[in-house]
Amino acid sequence: MKILVTGGAGYIGSHVVLDLLEADHDVIILDDLSLGVELNIHSDAQFIFGSTLDNEALKVCFRDQVDAVIHLAAFKAAGESMTDPEKYSKNNISGTINLLNAMTDHGVHTFVFSSSAAVYGYPEYLPIDEDHPTDPINYYGFTKLVIESFLEWYGKLRGLKYVSLRYFNAAGYDPKGRILGLEQNPANLLPIVMEVASGERDKMEVFGDDYDTPDGTGVRDYIHVSDLASAHVKALDYLQSGDSIIVNLATGEGYSVLDVIEKAREITGHSIPYEITARREGDPAKLIASSESAGELLDWEPKLSDLESLLKTTWRVYSAKKEIN
Repeated sequence: MKILVTGGAGYIGSHVVLDLLEADHDVIILDDLSLGVELNIHSDAQFIFGSTLDNEALKVCFRDQVDAVIHLAAFKAAGESMTDPEKYSKNNISGTINLLNAMTDHGVHTFVFSSSAAVYGYPEYLPIDEDHPTDPINYYGFTKLVIESFLEWYGKLRGLKYVSLRYFNAAGYDPKGRILGLEQNPANLLPIVMEVASGERDKMEVFGDDYDTPDGTGVRDYIHVSDLASAHVKALDYLQSGDSIIVNLATGEGYSVLDVIEKAREITGHSIPYEITARREGDPAKLIASSESAGELLDWEPKLSDLESLLKTTWRVYSAKKEIN
């Protein structure tokens, strides 16, 4: 099939493109490189510079027959979304509406959406499944949830078939070392740990050590980016005959902040200094999820999401950057 991947030069998008090409799909990447990295644009994919807000770029994308769209072009910093909601409204919400309308205009009805665990808000029970109430605690999560409601309506009114993939904590890099461009302005734990290990930061903060967890620090469900990528390909396969669905992508297990730091010390050989600071508002003690639905419906399971694989594949890219510099 010919697949349009919005945000295909980004951290997750570049891994999705690799898997699509390996599955013998033709790929068009639409990316304005605001978060994407030019180094990560695969030479076998067609690249179009632009955003989902750019109607002329969308016309070029759909100039030839496109069979399906994978939509990953979103801003995703939860904190920033609370201080600059206009930015997130424009890109995440308006950009998606623009994309859906372009798909309708060109008769494209197959859609895989990069959603987020942020739609759930505070966990009412664990592990979180797809029946868990949705109550976002940041504007970023709201943008993802409102887009899911658009997809439901476009399904009813325009025959759109979609899979909405609710990611938990994406981490790691391609185990074959084919993705070398680092994620821009990362705000997640593993990249920050790596920045300390590589000397880009002197130390890191651990936000609270008095949670009701085994070591007092927050526990999160980390999913390897290559496992996420494989789910997108399986979602496309599923949509050839299946109905629209929403599924979690997670492992059902969790690692604490100190688990990550200790394992990273072992893998990198660096001390990774940290200081304990106050809890952050909105951080639950523990956040893990069930992916049984993805296993049953998409025949998907995480294969690379153990802590050692997550950290080793990440350190390979950070240490390579350190050697170049």
